[in-house]
Amino acid sequence: MARSKTVEELATALKETLGSRLVAFLLYGSTARGTHVTGRSDVNTLLIVDTVDEGLFAAIEPVVSAWSKGGHPAPILLSDAEWRDSADVFAIEYEDMREAHRLLAGRDPWEGGGVTVQRADVRRQLEQELMVKLVRLRQAYAALRNDPKRLAAVISGSMAGFLTMLRTTLRLAGRRPLPPAAPDALVREAAALVGLPPDPLAELFGQARGRTLQLSAADPRAAAYLAAMARVAEFVNRLT
Repeated sequence: MARSKTVEELATALKETLGSRLVAFLLYGSTARGTHVTGRSDVNTLLIVDTVDEGLFAAIEPVVSAWSKGGHPAPILLSDAEWRDSADVFAIEYEDMREAHRLLAGRDPWEGGGVTVQRADVRRQLEQELMVKLVRLRQAYAALRNDPKRLAAVISGSMAGFLTMLRTTLRLAGRRPLPPAAPDALVREAAALVGLPPDPLAELFGQARGRTLQLSAADPRAAAYLAAMARVAEFVNRLT
């Protein structure tokens, strides 16, 4: 099968392959938000179908395989029932998708009121994910504080997730950032909310955008990154 060069071509191929089995296919994440960096950011997609079975995998394998060979992640795949029943499990992801997505095929999965995300589920998931990420970053920092190249790779790999957590924190506090917000602008807004000095963190995100993050041994910006995550976790823990 010819390789899909654009997400629109992928949508067309999936519609032709699945027909009425396709419930919704949408683009989300940085590409939908307008902050995509070519060559660095993933093109994230969600495919919702009637049911997930072996026949489905056999049908979409050529399409998804061709798309993946272009360096893109395969679509997240859920049945319609799983989508409607998982808002409590993926509360952060659902709210982030709702805020910035582009429907490419089928019906918008948020229309009709079939999915409701509870604030308590968002706060609980956010606190847990912040603490898990913080603990793992502290492990890496303890081992790699004087190995700046490897530490920079660890921090870079965590940044996209941390930005999602910052957006979620702002939403929980009733401050919805206007998309598209560049990472450094989002960081400054969140820093003002939780009571952090914004410059070290914004500089770190600004440098990492579109190029490889460079750190020095015992770089104070790395320490500031860990301190920021700890402060955000503390702030979220106090939210009611």
